[in-house]
Amino acid sequence: MARTLYNRLGELKGITKLVDDVVDLHMSNPTVSPRFVPYMDQPDRLKLIKHHTVHFFCAGAGGPQEYKGRDMVTTHKGMNISEQEYLAVMDDILEAMDKNKYGDEEKKDVLAILYSLKGGVIRL
Repeated sequence: MARTLYNRLGELKGITKLVDDVVDLHMSNPTVSPRFVPYMDQPDRLKLIKHHTVHFFCAGAGGPQEYKGRDMVTTHKGMNISEQEYLAVMDDILEAMDKNKYGDEEKKDVLAILYSLKGGVIRL
């Protein structure tokens, strides 16, 4: 039986580590840090955002977690996220995947998911 992306990413534990690493990279990425650094003063809000991100990712990768957050359009509406910001986020995700030693297949599958979400994030 084929393993799901969820399995290949290390299930809940692996995806949680990946999200933590991605957020750390966002905090120091000059293209997107202005959107993330303010959450350093809101640790409960940052924790909730990470929780929703982990569950969104788990559910989308074939895991058993139920995502109970807002949809992508509602979440990003009014943020006017640029193409450059979106690409910077993708770069951070790939860097975190490299750090966590994920293979090319996992990266390809994650990139496919990210590209499928692009229309619900940019310039809303």
